[in-house]
Amino acid sequence: MKILIPDTIALQVSADAEVVVYDIRSEIPAEHRDAQMLVVWHNSASWLQEAARSLPDLRLVQALASGADVVLNAGFGPDVRICSGRSLHDGPVAEHALALILSTVRRLDRLHDAQREHRWDEDFNEVQSARDTHGAYTLAGARVTIWGFGSIASTLAPLLTALGAEVQGIARSAGTRSGYPVHADADAPAVLAETDVLVSILPATESTTGLFDSAVFGALKPGAAFVNVGRGATVDEVSLIGALESGRLRAAAIDVTASEPLPASDPLWDAPNLLITPHVAGNRPVGASALIDANIARLAGGEPLVNQVRP
Repeated sequence: MKILIPDTIALQVSADAEVVVYDIRSEIPAEHRDAQMLVVWHNSASWLQEAARSLPDLRLVQALASGADVVLNAGFGPDVRICSGRSLHDGPVAEHALALILSTVRRLDRLHDAQREHRWDEDFNEVQSARDTHGAYTLAGARVTIWGFGSIASTLAPLLTALGAEVQGIARSAGTRSGYPVHADADAPAVLAETDVLVSILPATESTTGLFDSAVFGALKPGAAFVNVGRGATVDEVSLIGALESGRLRAAAIDVTASEPLPASDPLWDAPNLLITPHVAGNRPVGASALIDANIARLAGGEPLVNQVRP
């Protein structure tokens, strides 16, 4: 079995296979278009579309991103199985999400602005300790809702709990996951009304596109914070800017945007009380080699694949 591995990540594949490292910025050489498995990491949508046309013997595309939406939309034939990198980013994304949540709650964006102005922000010192406002500047006692309660949320939630937050989730179906209450999508308005911090870890799908709009932001508890480490396509960015400008959202932090890289002229850059990081929450797949080895063996043996999302 021939496996194509991208040059964007160092992998140690020990399975019995012919491993070929390819350049994600160049066409796949003709002599390697007989590959049966393709591993992708940071490949562009146009490159993937060309790969879908030029790899006739392909049996499996292994994405290393936690969401395989770009691969699913590339046009690979129905007989090509697609697997995601689910769980590879649990630790790194949970860590970055926690950093953004704390930065938003503690308003490090405001403090950084004061630092750049060489200004000791006395007003902030007063408001974050005042009896009627101090609760907004801590996770202790805060109600944190994670929309999209998968493996990343299961890693993040205990970290928030350790800091005193009351954590709950929203997902397609209600239940208990990793010991936390999870509400169904249909119950979101009632949940949001009592939410201090809303965290999105949702993938980009037809049903989630533009989900976070003026209705969702309007349903949130006034003065709530919003953090997105899922996908930029899930947010109506005009509504996000409006919620920040009106004060409906006290602050927000996003690691993803609808257009990436975010154009210099985009109004998001100038939105008030918004922290933007350049899609770096994950970017370090942990355990990728073991996942690839496992799926090589399973593919060869005709067994169910790990993290298969199609067919």
